[in-house]
Amino acid sequence: MKLQRKNRLRATALGVIAVSSALALTACGSDNNDSGSGTSGGTGGKTNAASNIKCDGAKGQLLASGSSAQKNAMDLWVKNYMAACKGVEINYKASSSGEGIIAFNQSQVGFAGSDSALKPEEVANSKKVCAGGGQGINLPMVGGPIAIGFHLEGVDSLVLDAPTIAKIFTGKIKNWNDEAIAKLNSGAKLPDKAIQAFHRSQDSGTTQNLGKYLGATAKADWPYPAEKKWPAPGGQAAAGSSDVAAQVKQTDGAIGYFELSYATAQSIKTVDLNTGAAAPVKATPENASKAIAAAKIKGTGKDLALSLDYATKADGAYPLVLVTYEIACDKGNKGDTLGTVKSFLTYTAGDEGQKILSDAGYAPIPAEINTKVRETVAGLQ
Repeated sequence: MKLQRKNRLRATALGVIAVSSALALTACGSDNNDSGSGTSGGTGGKTNAASNIKCDGAKGQLLASGSSAQKNAMDLWVKNYMAACKGVEINYKASSSGEGIIAFNQSQVGFAGSDSALKPEEVANSKKVCAGGGQGINLPMVGGPIAIGFHLEGVDSLVLDAPTIAKIFTGKIKNWNDEAIAKLNSGAKLPDKAIQAFHRSQDSGTTQNLGKYLGATAKADWPYPAEKKWPAPGGQAAAGSSDVAAQVKQTDGAIGYFELSYATAQSIKTVDLNTGAAAPVKATPENASKAIAAAKIKGTGKDLALSLDYATKADGAYPLVLVTYEIACDKGNKGDTLGTVKSFLTYTAGDEGQKILSDAGYAPIPAEINTKVRETVAGLQ
């Protein structure tokens, strides 16, 4: 009897360790650019009592792709959702916003992720795959700061303003001890070291949002249109946010831009922005939320595209932000995946899906906007 009791206690302890390990892995997310996917057995059902995730209508496999900016959030969402909705497989391929929209408009995926709203020509193309007069719409799902990450041995903190960032990424400022940088960092021991600036190689909504910020705040030094394709000469290119972050992490003298979650995952130092506010603003989910809270809906009908104020000087507001949209048909979604799309996006837009974002380096969508997202998701056809 004593031996049996000892065995039972040992099995219980091992079970607790296994569960704790699984929860730790869930909280960590991922910093690579592979697809966040997996499988789970069983059958779809009604509300899961433990998680409050509604699985009604969800079944089979759902393919999605696009923004790598939301990958770490999507990894957590997919893991939690599939644990609750047995027998449903969500396969999200984190590539780029441009590739996701192309895949959506070629009817290859149930929804796409994009860090910028659909252009008029992309909406027109979506009407070919959204049956019954439907079209692609923008559903803001996750926000967050675009961090300017740097790796400079001996320098632990760095303040930059928009004109200086623009000059760095256009190659006009070439060394870390440049007068413009030194002026913003009084007392810092800046080395006489060449700057190595990294940018995204493929079409990227992160690139476009950086361009919108620089265009709004440093027009004289950033004369380029805000497009997904990197516009400036020079610099070094890397495929995705995780690849840019990896290059910055391993290269002394490097600087790059990527979502805060990648900086957090790889312990990369980030720039504080001199916006003209009372003090430089750090890249944090809370400070990004202050900027996103001022966003206005510019879309019409069921489209919820947002207009962001990249030039805000409000104290504590970090203006270099992005909002990632999930792109779906307002009506005419594919019948075999519509139930899963609605169920999954209902979870991601719900309280349970949004509350996990801050710990992963993201900013939840402001409540007023998020209420409209939930209403629109519920009405998808």
